[in-house]
Amino acid sequence: MTAVNRANPINAKSSDSQYTLMEFTEKFSTDAACLEFLWKRRFSEDGEHAHCPKCNQIRSFKRYESKQLAPSYTCVACGYHLHPLAGTIFEKSSTSLKLWFYAMYLMVSTKCGISAKQIERELGVTYKTAWRMAHLIRTNLMEQTDEPLSGVVEADETYIGGRRRGDKRGRPAPGSHKVPVFGMVQRQGQVRAMTVPNVRRATIFPHLQKHVIPATVVCTDELKSYNKMERIGLDHQACNHAEHVYVSGTVHTNTIEGFWSLVKRGIGGVYHAVSAKHLQGYLNEYAWRYNHRDDDKAQFETLLLRAAAGN
Repeated sequence: MTAVNRANPINAKSSDSQYTLMEFTEKFSTDAACLEFLWKRRFSEDGEHAHCPKCNQIRSFKRYESKQLAPSYTCVACGYHLHPLAGTIFEKSSTSLKLWFYAMYLMVSTKCGISAKQIERELGVTYKTAWRMAHLIRTNLMEQTDEPLSGVVEADETYIGGRRRGDKRGRPAPGSHKVPVFGMVQRQGQVRAMTVPNVRRATIFPHLQKHVIPATVVCTDELKSYNKMERIGLDHQACNHAEHVYVSGTVHTNTIEGFWSLVKRGIGGVYHAVSAKHLQGYLNEYAWRYNHRDDDKAQFETLLLRAAAGN
């Protein structure tokens, strides 16, 4: 799908929305429209002709109405079936495709996220179904990439979880159920965030090596785990937050701390509580929206294309 035309009369001139609800309902008002989008994106550009694996050539395909759960298009020459939902998060789901698409739209239409309870109310499905839909979207479609970071990168650790007494830096006391999280962000670029078992050097350095290009300047706070970063080929610069030094020239961690603030406020205000088991999925969701914040293409369109790509 192409980027939204800003001259579209549906949008007010003052609107900065890339994809409005009116546009969504116009394009995906029925299950048939959603299925046709997946069919064209995955198999047939013109909506009729596709490669038939059995005939091993381009054939004409027709959509015949049936009561089967897995909708298909049939080769008019040999009767072979192609299933647009196969290998996607929609496969084997009895939930309407239109509702799946709307759930995806809702999840990228807010910076702070949307709870499964709200999705339940918006879609008219059960809470269990709403939770499963949101879980599959954030863990399958919003999974973070391994594209390396460069330029100036900020790295920082934080802890996410319920309130529990800790030290003056906010680190959890022994036995606390707060979950350690590590993140890296390229200034004016993308972020990578993941749950970690601890914030020791042996845990953090492999993530830096995986996600940051060698010789990159990495800005951190004074945590000792970041020391000796030159051993893995990175130029380490730090601000001593314990001494109330938060910016020293171009050295600071304000960008990554701003991302942490967005995550924590979102989880606290929308989800209220997140289990350690599923925290990575929520980090994926916030990182995905952050990483696509400046795209020319609407986030909903990008997510749709990812869904159509399948496994």
